[in-house]
Amino acid sequence: MKGAYLLALAFSLAGLGALDVRFRLVLARDLRRGLVTLAAGLVAFVLWDLAGIGLGIFRRGDGRWSTGVEIAPHLPVEEPVFLLLLCYVALELVEGARRLLDRAATRVARARGPEVRR
Repeated sequence: MKGAYLLALAFSLAGLGALDVRFRLVLARDLRRGLVTLAAGLVAFVLWDLAGIGLGIFRRGDGRWSTGVEIAPHLPVEEPVFLLLLCYVALELVEGARRLLDRAATRVARARGPEVRR
């Protein structure tokens, strides 16, 4: 089925968006900073891809699940969407992990009780 991969990426991005809104992780927490960070990661990865394509390292494969539409030679339309997903999930994982570690540190500090100063 043509376009199934792009549809799956869009569905995954929607799921990440729902998690983001629910837990205020990236965009729901600070829209401007989140968009700038996502854009920076996306641009860096697209440049990486273009360099790899130019060097002959990367090339477009023939997949029956992709749309077959290319933005540039060997750069399918699905690639930037995948890279956006990659950046978004990384940001959410980092923020989620930071919150879990902060929460664990708070619990440990509470369990120890007030420190005695001499």
